[in-house]
Amino acid sequence: MSFSKQELERYSRHIIIPEFGIEGQRKLKEAKVLVVGTGGLGSPVLLYLAAAGVGTIGIVDFDKVDDSNLQRQVLFGVGDVGRPKVDAAADRLRALNPYINIVTYNVQLHSSNALDILKDYDLVADGTDNFPTRYLVNDAAVILGKTNVYASIFRFDGQVTVFNYKHADGTFGPHYRDLYPTPPPPGLVPSCAEGGVLGVLPGIIGSLQASEVIKVITGIGEPLVGKLYLFDALSFESRTLKFKKDPATPKVEKLIDYEQFCGIVKPAAEAKKDNTVKEISVKELKALQDQGADFQLIDVREEYEYEIANLANLGAELIPLATVPANAERIAKDKQVIIHCRSGARSGNAVRLLESQFGYDNLYNLKGGILAYADEVDTSLAKY
Repeated sequence: MSFSKQELERYSRHIIIPEFGIEGQRKLKEAKVLVVGTGGLGSPVLLYLAAAGVGTIGIVDFDKVDDSNLQRQVLFGVGDVGRPKVDAAADRLRALNPYINIVTYNVQLHSSNALDILKDYDLVADGTDNFPTRYLVNDAAVILGKTNVYASIFRFDGQVTVFNYKHADGTFGPHYRDLYPTPPPPGLVPSCAEGGVLGVLPGIIGSLQASEVIKVITGIGEPLVGKLYLFDALSFESRTLKFKKDPATPKVEKLIDYEQFCGIVKPAAEAKKDNTVKEISVKELKALQDQGADFQLIDVREEYEYEIANLANLGAELIPLATVPANAERIAKDKQVIIHCRSGARSGNAVRLLESQFGYDNLYNLKGGILAYADEVDTSLAKY
């Protein structure tokens, strides 16, 4: 594979490194990398892989750019708000490097399409923030024999490793299930949208993730195989933990229902109950208020979220999701109870928990949460 004069000038700082050289740059140009997620981690990963000259970059994301993304997702600008993330990302990357090929997938990655999407790429970089997709990406990579460069972030902490690395002798290194055999209980570990993240942290961890991708492609250095790098931005301390393949890890032979595996969807016997969680729209809630109806409104977000924006004017009571079981006696059984959070996910979990463990049948999930209320009813509310 040859380079134009312009490309040689662009990549000259790589090429003059003795350990890298023209051969390393050629490997980058020939490589095909799939990046799953264009958020906090995906942003720096995509920017640096594009700048480095990775020949083909695939981007998977089904979300749209939101104002709240701009605090950490440096791939986007104000003018991108409302656009599909993959489209905005592709435009930015093509403007950064016109000598590479960008392929976009404006879809949600799931068991029915993951193998078809991943099969055309040499390796995958997982920048997702939820457990079902992490297990899905891992299992698809294992089935296809692809390396999975993984990273995650939360509040002030980040981690990076390389899963399913193919050694020179044809054997594979440990993968995600060797490190995390089972997912945590639903709701125990909040996402970044629920728990927050320091804006610069994704840049730090995403850059390390991009570095590992480049090392795997070019064969330089020693990738983080069997090593989990941990970083604490508050203390500026880091450590590297070693782990290895676990003989007890079941062989991955097919993709499964990952939401069910992670407890987000119950087994078939309970699925019908989960699907019948009652909902109420924000306009219906406003109508109840206007009518002077007797109802109880419960907010299951965290205290700091309540301070940013709340529905105290509707009598909202704050009971963070983790404390709901201990405070069940505060929730009425003799009138309509409406439970809300930021977007409707945590409140839906609260409804299911209270129905299954405490026998409630008078609960309603506020569809779209306080974000929908700010959009459709009270635009003066802060959105975060």
